[in-house]
Amino acid sequence: MPHTDDKPSDGPAPLAPSAPPTSGEPPSGEPAPGESARPTKTGPEVIQAYLKTLSSGPGVYRMLDTGGDVIYVGKARNLKARVSNYTRLAGLPNRTIRMIQSTASMEFVSVRTEAEALLLEANLIKRFRPRFNVTLRDDKSFPYILIRRDQGAPQILKHRGARTVKGEYFGPFASAGAVNRTINMLERAFLLRSCSDSVYESRTRPCLLHQIKRCSAPCTGEISLEDYGALVEEALRFLKGESQSVREMYQRLMEEASDQLEFERAARYRNRLWALAHVTSEQAINPEGVEEADVFAAYQEGGQTCIQVFFFRVGQNWGNRAYYPKADRSLSEEDVLDSFIAQFYDDKPVPRLVLLSHEIPSHAVLQEALSIKADRKIEIRTPQRGVKSGLVEHALTNAREALGRRLAESSSQQTLLAALGERFGLPRPPRRVEVFDNSHIMGTNAVG
Repeated sequence: MPHTDDKPSDGPAPLAPSAPPTSGEPPSGEPAPGESARPTKTGPEVIQAYLKTLSSGPGVYRMLDTGGDVIYVGKARNLKARVSNYTRLAGLPNRTIRMIQSTASMEFVSVRTEAEALLLEANLIKRFRPRFNVTLRDDKSFPYILIRRDQGAPQILKHRGARTVKGEYFGPFASAGAVNRTINMLERAFLLRSCSDSVYESRTRPCLLHQIKRCSAPCTGEISLEDYGALVEEALRFLKGESQSVREMYQRLMEEASDQLEFERAARYRNRLWALAHVTSEQAINPEGVEEADVFAAYQEGGQTCIQVFFFRVGQNWGNRAYYPKADRSLSEEDVLDSFIAQFYDDKPVPRLVLLSHEIPSHAVLQEALSIKADRKIEIRTPQRGVKSGLVEHALTNAREALGRRLAESSSQQTLLAALGERFGLPRPPRRVEVFDNSHIMGTNAVG
């Protein structure tokens, strides 16, 4: 019987296949003695057989081919009504017809609300990567800046993965490069240590970072732990969005030191002001009134879609990243963006505001689902004017340019592969090139 348990499913636990109805011929056909138990029938008749026992509540369904592979994952407010749409081919897009004709069996999970169905759908799509779904190809977690607070002298470092270390996390940043540049400038401004605990505990004299004025060297007592803690608090204030007050404080201290003819101390504050100014100038745009938001813009050309994502935290631009989700050419920008966002936030924290370049079909449900996930109110908007609209336009321009570069690179690669195939007399251009690097030491110790 199809699984219709009303308990919500909130994780990617294995789901038992739904057995076909007991009355009538099974959707997959009964295997003859000695034959494989795999389904042999496909198409609308297989789907029709499941309708007798399906509930009319919300849930998630999976379509499987004859090999048992998941080819599509979908959600529905009414499972029975949604699945019944797949029993008639007339008027459906070619992509949907191909999907139905490839379906040999189905599996179902009932949940309490449509929002829960959306979250589970996104989780299963990322897990199974069905060929008829929009799939997000992203195997990297976003980097964060971490200021560890579990030692006497807190350490600043780049962090990925689970937040198991005690401390303050700031992010996400779009790339490791963006984190490294920011940490570099924060070291110059606040002289925080970035060395490991083992190095910190074994130092007997200050390291090179202290000599080039990028660390205050608490390891050897060049600064007291109390004064070092004050530097840490100033760095935290800056990362939490109080950059203007921190700059004003350093400006005042520099002027006071100068008035007292303590020019060396004044120079230290001046250098920190320069470093802070460099951090903010590295960020392309710093919008007024946008403290915490992610900006998504989708652009299509040549059968491909580019989605550009910008991250804004504490009023600062923390970088952007371009994605190229796998999607059928027939899907619109709105449909690709709709499915992409749900998968994007499956394993990432959600900001209070999400700005989009297009109105998406699941706007209300997605907003509710993300609010449930974040345990606070999340707002999704498609701005038409003002500062927020400018942010979206900027992201859309970046998406258009990124996709243009990708298409140009793809065209160049195809030309090179065609020429390579012609030069070596291949029947068709090569689809894969393998390179082997063999090294040795004067003819010995060969390594491939």
